[in-house]
Amino acid sequence: MIEAHHIVKEVVTSAGTLRILDDISLAVAEGEALAIVGPSGSGKSTLLGILAGLDLPSAGQVQINGEDITAMDEEGRAAMRARYVGFVFQSFQLLPSLTALENVALPLELRGDAQALDTARRFLERVGLAARWHHYPRQLSGGEQQRVALARAFASQPKILFADEPTGNLDTATGETINNLLFQLNREAGTTLILVTHEPVLANRCHRRVTLRGGRLLNGETALPVDP
Repeated sequence: MIEAHHIVKEVVTSAGTLRILDDISLAVAEGEALAIVGPSGSGKSTLLGILAGLDLPSAGQVQINGEDITAMDEEGRAAMRARYVGFVFQSFQLLPSLTALENVALPLELRGDAQALDTARRFLERVGLAARWHHYPRQLSGGEQQRVALARAFASQPKILFADEPTGNLDTATGETINNLLFQLNREAGTTLILVTHEPVLANRCHRRVTLRGGRLLNGETALPVDP
């Protein structure tokens, strides 16, 4: 489903060239749940962005479903993301001027789905927000906003879901609820899940985890899947 070959990411700073990722190669199978772990500053979010086609590497290649996304222009990568990819971010990334329902429906409407609002309502019901669909993000708690973000991600029925610290801004109880929803929806849809996390419990719910340290990938560590 996803293959990354010899990924390098460098940025130029006032102190010289900084190498954020150094020769990263990995593969993620269809339907697999992979956790990317490691200390802060190790390049986890940068790698996630490159795998998702949100950023380009300085060198190397990423293929999604056999398509080389690193050879595409931004329009091509955007079209690829529309076909295959969903996102859940730590900062929720909801549009403040839209209601919960409108936030979930917007990506569906942009691709011409005539049933966008009905689909959005159905997924908001799935995450327990049937009574809150007309509220704006400022009227929702952090946990409710993240559930809207989950509904938005899964409503598009993505083949691949990328999650960057999806519970990092939430309290423990709310975070556990979001984690359960994430894996429940993932299991039911058969979606490939790639997440960045600092939480060992969340990482251990994935089929496998890999560790980044200093921009380099350590040997993969097998983590037994746990029934959500």
